Amino acid sequence: MLNIAVLVSGGGTNLGALIDAQREGRLGGGRIRCVISSRPGAYALTRAKNAGIPAEVADRRAFDSGEAFDKALKALLKQYETDIIVLAGFMSILGDELVGEYKNRIINVHPSLIPAFCGKGFYGLRVHEAALDSGVKLSGATVHFVNEVPDGGAIILQKAVEVKDGDTPESLQKRIMEQAEWRILPEAVALFCEGKIKIENGKAIIIK
Repeated sequence: MLNIAVLVSGGGTNLGALIDAQREGRLGGGRIRCVISSRPGAYALTRAKNAGIPAEVADRRAFDSGEAFDKALKALLKQYETDIIVLAGFMSILGDELVGEYKNRIINVHPSLIPAFCGKGFYGLRVHEAALDSGVKLSGATVHFVNEVPDGGAIILQKAVEVKDGDTPESLQKRIMEQAEWRILPEAVALFCEGKIKIENGKAIIIK
C-alpha cells in the first residue's frame, strides 16, 4: 500500500474526487495518508477531516523563502512516509531540490491540454480565459509528472472537453473539472500505485 500526500491550497474539489475514488476502491494500491495545505483557511482541510484523513498546514506566507517552505513540506512528507505526492490545486511552486528528491513521484493536474495554455502564469481561471480568447473548440485537462519546469513533466493522461458558444471562464472551468479533472486524476493515481506507469525517454508509458 503506497502512501499518498495530497497538497492543496483552496477548496479541494480534486481532493474530493480522490477521496471519493478511495472510498469506492478506485485508488489501486494507494491510500491518502495526509493532506497538506499551503493556506490555513482552505476548505480542503475540512474535506480531509470529514473523511478522517490527517490534515496539516504549511502556511506559505509564514516562511521568508521558498527553501524554508520546502524544508517544512519535506518534514511533513517524511513524517507521513510519503510515496507519491499529488498536487491538487496547489498554488505554490516546489523547489528543485524537493522535486529532485521525489523525482517521478509527484503528479499534478492542469486544466488544459498541455502544451496549450500552460507554464508560468497559467493557473486557475487564467487558463480558461486564455482558451476562450484563443477561440479553440476543445480544451480539457492533463495529469503529468512534475519536474523543474512548470507544467513541463511527462504527460500521464489527458481528456478533451468541448468549448461551447457562450462559455465563460467559470462555466468552462466547471465543465473541465466535472468531465476531465475529477476523472483522470484518480485514474492516474491508481495507475501509479499499481505500478503501471514507466518513464522511457522522458515520456510516461502506461503498461497494459
